[in-house]
Amino acid sequence: MEPDTAARIAEWRRQVESALDAALPADPAHPGHRVVEAARYSLLGGGKRIRPLLLLLSVEVLGRDPADAMPFAAALEMIHTYSLIHDDLPCMDDDSLRRGRPTCHVAFGEATAVLAGDTLLNRAAEILLAACCREEGPFSVQARLRASVSILAASGVDGMIGGQALDLEGGERILSEPEIESLHRMKTGALLRAPLAAAVLLADAAGPRADALLRLGETLGLAFQVQDDILDAVATADALGKTPGKDQVRGKSTYVTRLGLETARARLAGLSADIRTILAACGDGSDASGTCLSALVGYILDRRS
Repeated sequence: MEPDTAARIAEWRRQVESALDAALPADPAHPGHRVVEAARYSLLGGGKRIRPLLLLLSVEVLGRDPADAMPFAAALEMIHTYSLIHDDLPCMDDDSLRRGRPTCHVAFGEATAVLAGDTLLNRAAEILLAACCREEGPFSVQARLRASVSILAASGVDGMIGGQALDLEGGERILSEPEIESLHRMKTGALLRAPLAAAVLLADAAGPRADALLRLGETLGLAFQVQDDILDAVATADALGKTPGKDQVRGKSTYVTRLGLETARARLAGLSADIRTILAACGDGSDASGTCLSALVGYILDRRS
């Protein structure tokens, strides 16, 4: 990644961090302070901020100011963090490590962790509604409403929650490759499609570039989870920031456990090739915004954690 591109992405990441910090301020005098503390522990405890960055950079590719989309980016990251808190609970994936630290329920207790996740989801909805209620702004009210609905739907029973339910229902049952792909597209893919879809809706965009961004979201969401399956099989806890090898121990059907590591790698390589083709229609290399989006996607595809 070129230094100028890395610096621009780092600056947007810094602004995302600032927005997240401001979205859920700490107040020791508040009666719910312990829950807020737990929510902030998970929200501000690291993370690549892939989803908000995808949204902001996609808005820029469509010719709009990313700063105007920050409430939507922050809300999306809060929803993602809530899903991680709940996913780590003993009744779900039961993990004790997240982003290299004890998971929220280990640090604060199960009940507080549940409420911390609820807090993040609720605050995200508040932020989206507040953005929609503004009478004036660079995006139309209808565009803001459509983007908000899109983000919330991606996190609901037709998206991330539905995928998590399929994962739990699958248990140790051997899933077919189409079933695995369907699960992946919902559980992980939906919240990676959401930022690109929201960007297109906010910008009220149409045409080849908007279509390419939507295709990018669809393909990138699946590639991300295939990469996760591979990392679960080969990465260390230090590199991954969470417990590796759990899928195999539990007999879960993933691209690796069901089809083998080399087949999973081949699947990822094919998806990566498709993504690089799609990026050419998103502004890849033709301007600064396209270069940043391309660099971020390349980082996602090459990640080791």
